[in-house]
Amino acid sequence: MKIQHVFFDLDHTLWDFEKNSALTFKEILPAANVTVDIDLFLNIYIPINFSYWKKYREEQVTKIELKYLRLKETFDVLKLPVKDEVIHQLSDEYIAKLPNHNHLFEGTFEILEYLQTHYKLHIITNGFEEIQTKKMKKSGIYNFFDAIITSESVGVKKPNKKVFEYALEKVNANASNCIMIGDNLEADIEGALNCGIKAIHFNSENSNLIPKNITSIYNLLDLKEYLCLLYTSDAADDMQCV
Repeated sequence: MKIQHVFFDLDHTLWDFEKNSALTFKEILPAANVTVDIDLFLNIYIPINFSYWKKYREEQVTKIELKYLRLKETFDVLKLPVKDEVIHQLSDEYIAKLPNHNHLFEGTFEILEYLQTHYKLHIITNGFEEIQTKKMKKSGIYNFFDAIITSESVGVKKPNKKVFEYALEKVNANASNCIMIGDNLEADIEGALNCGIKAIHFNSENSNLIPKNITSIYNLLDLKEYLCLLYTSDAADDMQCV
């Protein structure tokens, strides 16, 4: 069936989370008088943050706990004696200042400009609701999207089927005419597939551990070709498949 709706994840898919996050920490850590090599800090923080987001998706920690514990654990590993009040301050400043950095992945504007002439575009994100819209507006991609679905607005997080079912209902679509693009195999890809939605994995980290049954791309512009090949329709010729 012809694809009519394209759902994107935001962080790590369109919005370059790791680059923008690093720039934010480079700003707020020295301002809080936390002296640490930023590369060393990030090497410890990134996997810890990843693990806490997994716990957050699985309802093992709350939003407040995630924001505090990812920093607390990082400082503990680094053996940095940072007071709790400073950790809470850094946690809030990080969320407030993160949207000020607006690096996008290569090809983001080009692919969105191309796709919006053929499809309805939407966002499905587990990111914190209070900053996701800010990220999109400040990076200049907000107006490409018809609907923005956050896990907080649904009450559960990807890969829960309720998120995708809510998204389908919100945009008045069927799973068979939708596709999901995201970087997270569990939250984005498995979540979409389990709901009957086609999915393409954005392999932003060039991992060679992607299951063979998963369609994976390394550059967003490759979506032109893959979307053309995914289905046969009278509209395919009009899309100038490459």
